[in-house]
Amino acid sequence: MSDSTSAETKLATAKTILTTAASVAGTVMLARSVARDFMPYEFQDYISIKCRKFYSRFSSQLTMVIDEIDGFDKNLIYEAAQIYLSSKTSASTDRLRVIKREKENKINVTLEGGEEIIDTFNGVKLRWVLVCRQVESRNNLFNQFDGHGLNSSYRSEVRSLELSFPKKYKDVVLGSYLPFVENEAVSMKQETKTIKLFTIDHQSIYGNWANAWRSLKLDHPATFDTLAMDPDLKNTILEDLERFVKRKDYYRKVGKAWKRGYLLYGPPGTGKSSLIAAMANYLNFDVYDLELTELRSNSELRTVLVATANRSILVVEDIDCTIQFQDRMEEGGDFIINNRRQLKQQQVTLSGFLNFIDGLWSSCGDERIIIFTTNHKEKLDPALLRPGRMDFHVPMSYCTPSGFRVLAANYLGIQEHSLFMEIEELIRTTQVTPAEVAEQLMRSNDSDMVLRELIEFLELKKKEKEEESAKNEEQSAQETNQGDQSETTKKEDGDEIKKSDS
Repeated sequence: MSDSTSAETKLATAKTILTTAASVAGTVMLARSVARDFMPYEFQDYISIKCRKFYSRFSSQLTMVIDEIDGFDKNLIYEAAQIYLSSKTSASTDRLRVIKREKENKINVTLEGGEEIIDTFNGVKLRWVLVCRQVESRNNLFNQFDGHGLNSSYRSEVRSLELSFPKKYKDVVLGSYLPFVENEAVSMKQETKTIKLFTIDHQSIYGNWANAWRSLKLDHPATFDTLAMDPDLKNTILEDLERFVKRKDYYRKVGKAWKRGYLLYGPPGTGKSSLIAAMANYLNFDVYDLELTELRSNSELRTVLVATANRSILVVEDIDCTIQFQDRMEEGGDFIINNRRQLKQQQVTLSGFLNFIDGLWSSCGDERIIIFTTNHKEKLDPALLRPGRMDFHVPMSYCTPSGFRVLAANYLGIQEHSLFMEIEELIRTTQVTPAEVAEQLMRSNDSDMVLRELIEFLELKKKEKEEESAKNEEQSAQETNQGDQSETTKKEDGDEIKKSDS
C-alpha cells in the first residue's frame, strides 16, 4: 500500500513539475512574443546584449560578430566568409538560400538566417551562424515620397555573421583562420566570377546599403579584338588600363585615390558602349550604370556610390543631357514638388557630383574606373573635363579603313576582297559610323552582294553629304547677302537723315 501511495505521490509531483514547466515556458514564449511585437528594436537589442554578457561570464567560448556593413563601407570579411561558407554546407544544414539569376549557369548557395555551419581549422572547432535582424528606420527624404506622410517608417534587414570558438584560440583565429578564409574566398570568386551589370534599385535604396543596386549578368561579347577602332588608339587604351591596375602602391605613394576617369566622346553609333563592355571583359570588372536623372539628391548619390564595389566601372552615359546641374545657375537647386505640402527637394548638384569624382568621397574605394560618354563634348562644364576627373579623353570617330577591316572580319569572316580598296576610299571621304557599316554587313551571308550594297550605301551617303554642304553654303551666302543689304540700307538711311538735318 505504501508503495502505491509513494508512486502516486511521485506521479503527482511529476505532473506538478511538468505543469509548472509548461506554464513557465508558455509565459516565456508570451513574453518573447510581446517583447518582439511591442518593445522597440533598440530595447530588444539592449536586453539581448545584456543577456549575452551575463552568459559569457560562465562560458569558455568567444563570439566574434562580423557585420555586413560598417558605416558606409561593405565589410570585406563578411563577403569573404559568405563565399567561403557556401562550400561548407553539410547534411546537417537544415535551410539554405539558393539563387540562380537570369543568364547565369551557376547556382549560388548561401546561408539562411539562423542557420549554422561547423568548420575545423588546425584542430580548432569553429561555429558560424548567420543572424538577420529587422530594424525600423526613418528617413525624411524617403517619407516625403512614400505617400504615407512625414511620420512613416520602413523596415530594413541587418545581417551579420557570428563566429564562435574557444577563447584560447583568439590569436589563431585572427592571425591565421580569417586570413585563410579571405584567401580561399578570393580564389573561389575568381574561379566563378561572372561580370555583372548593376542598376539602381529604388525599392532598397533607403534600406541596407548593400541592396542599393540590383544586378544581372553582363553578357556582352565585345572585346578589344572586335572593336572597330584605330589600332593606335586601341593600343593606347590597353596600355593605360594595364598601367592603372598595376599601380596600387604608386597611387598610395603619391597620395591619390586609386581611380581613373575616361571621357568617351563622339557621334552616336561610334562604339562607345562597345568600348565600355570591352574594357569590362578585359579587366573582369563589374559595371555600374548610373542614371543621374533617377536620383533626387546628393544624399541619394552618396548612398548608391558607396555601395559600389572595388574593381568596378562606374558609367554615366550621355552626361551632357543626363542631368541639368542646378548649383551653377540657382541657389541651392531647390524646387517644389508638391504644392499642397510645400515639400522641397534638392537635385543632384554639380559640386556634389564632383566631390565624389575627386573629392574626399572619391577615396571610398579602390581600383575603380569612372567613364562619361557624350555626343557633344563642347557642351560639358569645364569642371568635369580637367585631369583628376576625366584623365583620358577618348575620341570615338567615324569609321576608318582599318575599322572597316575589323568589321568585315567580324561579320563576314574575310580578311581580303577585291572590293576593299574601293570601299576604303569611300570611307575616307564619307562620314559613316561603325554602327551603320555593321548594319550593312549583316544584311546577307553573301560577301560579294553585301560589299556591293555597302558601296551603294556609301556613295549615297557621300552624295547626301555633298548636297547638304552645298545647301549650307548657299544658305550662308544668302545670309551674308542679306546682311550686306541690311548694312547698305542702314547707310542710305543714315545719309538721308544727315541731308535732312542739313
